[in-house]
Amino acid sequence: MATADNGDLVFYPAYCFRASPTHFTWVKMAAVDVHLLKRKVEFKDQSIFFYLNHPIRFVSVVGIIVARTEYPALTILTLDDSSGATVEVVVCKVSATTDEVKPVKGAKGGGAESLQAPYTTKHVAATNRTDLDITALVPGAVSQLKGTLSAFRGTMQIRLERASVIRDTNAEMRFLDQRGRFLVEVLSIPWSVTRKEMARLRQEADEEEEKLEDGREKMQKRQRRRTEREERDYKKIQKLWEQEEQIRAKEAVYCRDSGAKVMRDIKRKKAG
Repeated sequence: MATADNGDLVFYPAYCFRASPTHFTWVKMAAVDVHLLKRKVEFKDQSIFFYLNHPIRFVSVVGIIVARTEYPALTILTLDDSSGATVEVVVCKVSATTDEVKPVKGAKGGGAESLQAPYTTKHVAATNRTDLDITALVPGAVSQLKGTLSAFRGTMQIRLERASVIRDTNAEMRFLDQRGRFLVEVLSIPWSVTRKEMARLRQEADEEEEKLEDGREKMQKRQRRRTEREERDYKKIQKLWEQEEQIRAKEAVYCRDSGAKVMRDIKRKKAG
């Protein structure tokens, strides 16, 4: 069921998000607009943020990196896109081995080593943990950064998923043009879904849930059959083992009796 906030914005159920023009795309945004994104407590998925009532998970920003700060577990890039605000982009690190972080040859007094070592640390994407090369993402570089959203101490951040350095001014201008058009034509207009479309989306969600349930039931049935088969096989093996033990016990008795008989016969022959 759709809900409305005090500003009369209608927030649709999560099963409607697939119909949104923002949910499954890298939304081109300005830094100042990223800070306007809000969470809604009624939605369980806290990685979803809203611009008006548009659900957004992934954003793409372009600007100049004005700062790069290294911490043991992450790197923070500060990006300025001339929109009136900067945005922090968080890049996850993985534990570096001595082979991954090497001193710079010719460094004196350890100063150059301490500056260069963090730039050779291994970084990974926030979601799938694939390798990210951010060595070129230094202050002064014009870059396109794509990532998921998070909030830290009430401030919006982007968690880096993909990155590239923009060396063509035309490419930067195209991005700014597309970003402006999307803001005007999509983001600035509240998203709306008709009752008919909501019913269709709900039906699709229910059907997918049923398929998932059927899949889980089939998996559970396969698991039960596998367990029952293993138990049957175990019982068969146990029964065969018991039968073999009985046969071996009989053979042992037979061998013992036969051996005793042979010894008696030998004694009789010696005595005679």
